[in-house]
Amino acid sequence: MSAHRDIHHFINGKAAPGGSNRFGDVYDPNTGEIQAKVALASVKEMDDAVAIAKAAQPAWAAVNPQRRARVMFKFKQLLEENMDELAVLLSTEHGKVVADAKGDIQRGLEVIEFACGVPHLMKGEYTEGAGPGIDVYSMRQALGVVAGITPFNFPAMIPMWMFGVAIACGNAFILKPSEKDPSVPVRLAELMTEAGLPDGILNVVHGDKEAVDAILDHPDIKAVSFVGSSDIAQYVYSRGTANAKRVQAMGGAKNHGIILPDADLDQVVQDLVGSAYGSAGERCMALPVAVPVGDDTADRLLEKLIPEIEKLTPGASTDPDAQYGPVVSQAHKDKVEGYIQMGVDEGAKLLIDGRNFKLQGHENGYFIGPSLFDHVTADMKTYQEEIFGPVLQIVRAKDLEEAAKLPSDHQYGNGVAIFTRNGLAAREFASKVNVGMVGVNVPIPVPVAYHTFGGWKRSSFGDANQHGMEGVRFYTKIKTVTQRWPTGEVSDQAFIIPTME
Repeated sequence: MSAHRDIHHFINGKAAPGGSNRFGDVYDPNTGEIQAKVALASVKEMDDAVAIAKAAQPAWAAVNPQRRARVMFKFKQLLEENMDELAVLLSTEHGKVVADAKGDIQRGLEVIEFACGVPHLMKGEYTEGAGPGIDVYSMRQALGVVAGITPFNFPAMIPMWMFGVAIACGNAFILKPSEKDPSVPVRLAELMTEAGLPDGILNVVHGDKEAVDAILDHPDIKAVSFVGSSDIAQYVYSRGTANAKRVQAMGGAKNHGIILPDADLDQVVQDLVGSAYGSAGERCMALPVAVPVGDDTADRLLEKLIPEIEKLTPGASTDPDAQYGPVVSQAHKDKVEGYIQMGVDEGAKLLIDGRNFKLQGHENGYFIGPSLFDHVTADMKTYQEEIFGPVLQIVRAKDLEEAAKLPSDHQYGNGVAIFTRNGLAAREFASKVNVGMVGVNVPIPVPVAYHTFGGWKRSSFGDANQHGMEGVRFYTKIKTVTQRWPTGEVSDQAFIIPTME
């Protein structure tokens, strides 16, 4: 154990070494070597963390919202000051290049900026004179202890999507991050403490299925937010709701880019290269399926696309000249390369094969070169399932109706994009396509922080989206008060102006 860095839990405002005597390996995706050991929590450790959070939460909820907002403002400042350190730390565990890691942090920071507006976001409603001398008002109150279970692919952004809104609203938060790249979530908790968050309000508890089930079963955890694969999302949703919890569980994706004949193909090519291969394709909002309408459009697209893909230079995550880095693990590398072989076996035309890519000096790293398939069809398993790697598939469609049917009928419904100069076609498509997030000439249509993120079908379980006002509603409950005051003398004390300090 001593040969490697140890990654502890973060509980009650400080590092907490694991007591289960179980550890997970944290690899450097650039080299394939173990760089750290992360503690894996037992049920008892999770119970202890929840008890600490439960004890701390009432006092935090009683803090007025502008003071809670000040903590978020300070945290935002600390994120900006520590951006470079966080990005390198993220990059060395996940494998995404440093520039992409900064984007990961920035998109989380934008939700923190949104959460700084919590005094406004928490406001209720008021009706004067609802009856004779009767007023009615509503208030938003925190749920208590809530939890987030986050994936490896965005170890900064997705935790902040969850705990930023939840904590600003007055909840205590238990974060169970991916055990593959756990250091950044711990560092975020340290910065929240430095920003003035009371001990016990944000706790990071590492673990595997044992920790997940402990969260889903714990009676004091009132809500759970999850992002990961669809099968696990459905499991989390089913088990959590069976235990009377609120659950939002975001799953997998197979996002399509519909390319009409009038699209600006030069721009489309740049968008496809970035959205299909950026972060080695390990994004739930990646664009791994391009659907050109008409063979002429497909042929013109490929003529421009292939040379740009061939220019791509995967490299070490800390290499400023690399377009993307390694995938997260050897198991994931094997899975992605298995899908490439499956595509060949299914009869798709492999135009570019990235399986033999080797990076000099990093031969044991988890690198995959960019791959490109043409003539993929909807009955192929490689089309129906999420590959989650640097693989772009071309599915040709004869017209817009056939093209739009593909994402609408797919099991996943996270995101879709349409590329065109035709406003009417784009408007009709956006209105009718059976997908939760739509881009018009935007390849990765992740909404800004003050809107909400969420897909449809097997991409999302539950009826609440991430962040924005949907997040505020998810992490709060409404209390409605109907009041009537007796008539009588008004005391002189009524004219003393109260303060909120």
